[in-house]
Amino acid sequence: MTRYRVVITEKLSRTIETDAENEADAVKVVRRMYRNGNIVLDASDYIETKISVER
Repeated sequence: MTRYRVVITEKLSRTIETDAENEADAVKVVRRMYRNGNIVLDASDYIETKISVER
């Protein structure tokens, strides 16, 4: 019998609106919010699941 490593990947996504001077600053603001725990993705943000064999 052969042993396989099967990977389960779940994708979560949420759109955050923020005011900023430019795109780079908007990303920084949202990244900081995410890192500080102000944005926490959960089951309601679920998009898809992929199951594949690791090679």
